[in-house]
Amino acid sequence: MSTARTVRLLVPSAAALWTSALGLWGLSRQNSVWRDEAATWQVARRSTAEIVQLLGNVDVVHGLYYLLMHGLFELFGPGTTVLRLPSVAATAVAAACVAALGHRLAGPWAGLGGGVALGLLPAVQFYLQEGRPYALVAAGAGVSTLLLVTLLEGRGRAVHWIAYSGTVALCGLLNWLSLMILPAHLLTLLLSGRSGRGGWGGHDLGGPGEPGEPGERGGRGGSGWSGAAAGLGKRWAAAAGAAVACVLPLVLFSRSQSAQVSWIPPLTWHMLIGPAVLLAVGGAGALLDRRSPHRPDGPSAAAVGLPLLVVPHLGLAGLSLIQPLFLDRYVLFSLLGLALLIGAAIGVAVRTVSRRLPRAGWWLLPAIVAVAAVALLPQALAKRSPASRVDDVLAAADDVRRLKRPGDAVLFFPSARRDTRLVSPDAFSGLEDIALARTPERSGTLKGVEAEPARIRAAMLTHRRILLVTDTPAVSRPPATERDRMKRSVLRNHFRIVTDTQTRGRRVTLYERRV
Repeated sequence: MSTARTVRLLVPSAAALWTSALGLWGLSRQNSVWRDEAATWQVARRSTAEIVQLLGNVDVVHGLYYLLMHGLFELFGPGTTVLRLPSVAATAVAAACVAALGHRLAGPWAGLGGGVALGLLPAVQFYLQEGRPYALVAAGAGVSTLLLVTLLEGRGRAVHWIAYSGTVALCGLLNWLSLMILPAHLLTLLLSGRSGRGGWGGHDLGGPGEPGEPGERGGRGGSGWSGAAAGLGKRWAAAAGAAVACVLPLVLFSRSQSAQVSWIPPLTWHMLIGPAVLLAVGGAGALLDRRSPHRPDGPSAAAVGLPLLVVPHLGLAGLSLIQPLFLDRYVLFSLLGLALLIGAAIGVAVRTVSRRLPRAGWWLLPAIVAVAAVALLPQALAKRSPASRVDDVLAAADDVRRLKRPGDAVLFFPSARRDTRLVSPDAFSGLEDIALARTPERSGTLKGVEAEPARIRAAMLTHRRILLVTDTPAVSRPPATERDRMKRSVLRNHFRIVTDTQTRGRRVTLYERRV
């Protein structure tokens, strides 16, 4: 095996192993599961028919992911490891893609630096160990971008176009906001087609230049948009259109469930500070990439990374002006662009140092990684702590298990806190859920259907002891329904508090009937 081929394999492999190690570190998060992951857990434990019924009412945007997790839970059983390992593996794939892109577009040091940088980004470390689909979308974004670059270099065939379209469609089915990668790729297409590094100038798309002329590619057949480039643009439009057509029914149907995101606050200027910092860092990396002597047979790192970073953020901000949707997890995949640009900057730094101090150049990347890892260590530790999430359903289940007695009743306030029971049903064995009229499985909902307030009140007054599972005061909200207001009133007027425990955002209170 040649040295060049060995390096091509080692760079993405090293990035994937590094990211996997970060993902496996503290994977159980001290055996905690928060409410978003609890939704994945409880849905994945249902039958396929029950999941399909649920998707007709809520969470259709996560349907494909739920079915995937259902299959994994069926094979390996439910647990925090099975819940989170898909995200770890997906992020490792994303890191490998960034490394391969960086190596191809800006050299091996850029590839290794970018692949390692992705796993260190705080937002990536958060979703690296999250039982939700966002890391899987990031992996798909990495694969589709790598396929695009292959096509821009003129090395693609029909199978690459099919794979590109299928990957974009798959990402869209996991989260249709990921379709914002298409305008990012279109901008890359335009930037590459109109630059000297685009490789579209001659008759051979993406072909290398003549020996001794690494800065020129595709021969001497002119510049700008050629007929071949226009043909490639048409093929991209067809592939993108096919992907959108696959996802469009999901987009349209999910609009009927838009009330699920009504809690997202409207876009404000202070919400744009974090993205602005990321864009500034990415912009600096793009400027440094322009100084790179490395000339790939395709687009530059800046032409790929900057649109991938900028366009999804701008697109999400624009959508949020119509309906509030501005959450960083929806554009997590854009951070692959940031990592690629960071890698390009590292590549420039290594080459600059190596020209003056050849031996020192080999140690620059390890030094940068060490400094960054130490600086970000508090963030990394915080992300792996249960306190990094708003609550912990498993901690509440342990409290219930400790406090319950045979014949006790249980209430959930609000009813969404029933996720504690759905994730840990054994902790609630022997308890009567006195407010529940139809189970979540039968009703095709996440939290079930509760009885009318009068019926719940009558049931409460027939029990001597009631366990209430709710939120701690720091994260709780005022009762929003007549049922919840009635629960609070009856407990206040007819019961007294015996024990009150608050653990990791959840509160379990034992009430006893007043004499």
